Amino acid sequence: MGLRTRNWDRLGNGGLTFTELGFGTAPLGNLYKAISDDDARATLDAAWEGGVRYFDTAPLYGLGLSETRLNPFLRDKPRDSYILSSKVGRLIEYCAAEHRAGIGKWFEVPQRRENFDYTYDGVMRSFEHSFSRLGVNQIDILYVHDLCAFSHGSKTASDMRVEEFFGGRGYDAMISLRDQKVIKAIGGGVNEWEVCQTLAERGDFDLFLLAGRYTLLEQKALDSFLPLCEARGIGIITGGPYNSGILATGAKSGSFYNYDPAPQDIIDRVNAIENVCKSHGVRLIDAAFQFPLLHPAHVSVIPGGQGVAEMMGNLRAAQADIPKALWADLKAAGLMHVEAPV
Repeated sequence: MGLRTRNWDRLGNGGLTFTELGFGTAPLGNLYKAISDDDARATLDAAWEGGVRYFDTAPLYGLGLSETRLNPFLRDKPRDSYILSSKVGRLIEYCAAEHRAGIGKWFEVPQRRENFDYTYDGVMRSFEHSFSRLGVNQIDILYVHDLCAFSHGSKTASDMRVEEFFGGRGYDAMISLRDQKVIKAIGGGVNEWEVCQTLAERGDFDLFLLAGRYTLLEQKALDSFLPLCEARGIGIITGGPYNSGILATGAKSGSFYNYDPAPQDIIDRVNAIENVCKSHGVRLIDAAFQFPLLHPAHVSVIPGGQGVAEMMGNLRAAQADIPKALWADLKAAGLMHVEAPV
């Protein structure tokens, strides 16, 4: 069985056809550990051979390394055979070694540093730099990246960046690129649904890449954000469907939840969810991958793939059979939002 696809067509121009499994390419930027160019290419080849046709990247990922590694892989692919997204909001600049900062989780990356810039000029420069690193003739989707407290340290700082984005005309730059058909869609790539809702209420966005906020463990986005998206035809891509790992590995010693060691209440909840999954003969990772796709606004799920083995695991999860009774039992056990579409 091949990967299923979903069409998104908010603008009435034929839209974009996503594979339900996409590839979030942060690991290609040496996230948490360095990988070779050969291993990066092997992971991309495994994804392509498995049917993946949506690839998401960002200047942040390896300070440009992820985009650079995508370049030779995409070079021989027909441009209309895949969807490509990247992000704006940071400028990645060469610097002296003593001036490097903010690279803690990226290993063996180019001698660069990141600077946030959500203004018109910053968005345009970031887009042009991504274009050059990727070596393609079109980027389909452009997301404004990390307008959230998680990235900026506080809600106050996040609010200031949102104002910079709108007041500094970064939003206007994205609209202009879409209006000129340089890109096909605009959106936000954020770790917090509340910021996505603010963007949706203030602007005309097509898609949101929401990381880790609509998963088997977290469904608060159902209260207001996801209904808003559904009403406006805004598509949702879920990143981080495993909440940094615990929904893939299970509640083992050292499991991570949202980038930190999992607290006991999360460990207990994951154990309870996994026990229900086991009673239906379903792997936890399979249920975690497929759950977001039950919501009608969702068009794709993009876990990262740290090597060929993880990519193959994601492909298996995307194609697993999940009985509907599993979701009903999770609700009955109080382990899922009562209004979650199943």
